[in-house]
Amino acid sequence: MARKAPFDMQTFFQALGDNTRLRLLNLMGDQEVCVCYFVEILGGPQPKISRHLAYLRNAGIVSARREGKWMHYRIVMPPHIGATQILRQTLDWLKEDKAMQADRVKLDKACCSPAKYALDGAPVPAAVECCEVCL
Repeated sequence: MARKAPFDMQTFFQALGDNTRLRLLNLMGDQEVCVCYFVEILGGPQPKISRHLAYLRNAGIVSARREGKWMHYRIVMPPHIGATQILRQTLDWLKEDKAMQADRVKLDKACCSPAKYALDGAPVPAAVECCEVCL
């Protein structure tokens, strides 16, 4: 039976020390999001976004799930209680930041009309509810 590696505090804090990774966490919030939405909202190349997501996975902050050709990511709470408290406080803090709020608005718009954003066929995050204007 393989032993689980101990929680790595340094990797955890380094994961939170990058603006792109904070933006990714902000976009995930309480929902699972397909990587294609991250690429669209952040405007970066897919390999760069995937590297940042891999860093977050290695830090124990996100999990990934494949569905056909789509990769979905969601936040998971770290096994260390102190890290969990820090992550929750960080996520709450991100909700107050104007730039992070703007990213969330972009995500909501992209999810409401994926064809408009070259995301036609992409799975919409489950927690997103489209506004009446978009429907």
